[in-house]
Amino acid sequence: MVEFYILTIFPKLVECYTKFGIVKQALTKGAIKVEAVDLREHAPKGQVDDTAYGGLPGMVIKPEPVFSAYRSIVRKHGKPFVLITEPWGRRIDQDYLRELSHKNKLMIICGRYEGVDERVKSLVDEEVSMGDFILSGGELVALSIVEGVARLLPGVLQEPRSLEEDSYTNRWLGYPVYTRPAVYEGMEVPSVLLSGNHKLIELWKLWQRINNTLEKRPESIPPDLTPLEREILESIRQEKSFEEWLKERRR
Repeated sequence: MVEFYILTIFPKLVECYTKFGIVKQALTKGAIKVEAVDLREHAPKGQVDDTAYGGLPGMVIKPEPVFSAYRSIVRKHGKPFVLITEPWGRRIDQDYLRELSHKNKLMIICGRYEGVDERVKSLVDEEVSMGDFILSGGELVALSIVEGVARLLPGVLQEPRSLEEDSYTNRWLGYPVYTRPAVYEGMEVPSVLLSGNHKLIELWKLWQRINNTLEKRPESIPPDLTPLEREILESIRQEKSFEEWLKERRR
């Protein structure tokens, strides 16, 4: 089990999210625990913020409620690995989520307003971010970590094989997916997917993965290509279709 302790001034945001989807599934199966820790309950008279020293604009989360909440968690549950949301923090990616999935206890301090008093960083193991953009608070970042980690834990997904098919888990990005009807408003599902030929379908999936990666994330192309991957990549660069490439291979 991975235990999450999310320090926030909006605990209901966290509690609401845990009632749906994969996070609810992981909670039900006992794979994770999520506790929204209300910083107002750890602040004198519920005041969690104050003006910044130096005449700087905006409000800042005070250190007292964060330290109080941290110490309470340590007393009850033991020392967690502590994250804080910052726009310049380590970019969350699939490899990082895998790292976090091996932690027993994670505490996530959700930034808010102009930030958190810098002295709180003495408790922090790592600063984290979803990207180079600004949100009003860190709750969405924290919940993204919860869901991203939860789906990696054994027994959470009903179809564990889907983890192997994920973008950023497989060597390549994902491939297009389709469902019924086979024809919708004149748009048809690729015939290969209706063929029942599983070997051919696997080739099609690999072709689509490589094509998708070349088109959308060329910097992510792995350096250690197999002969088949190299052949497909070169064919795509020559603007051949999957069907043309397949015909040439069969000659």
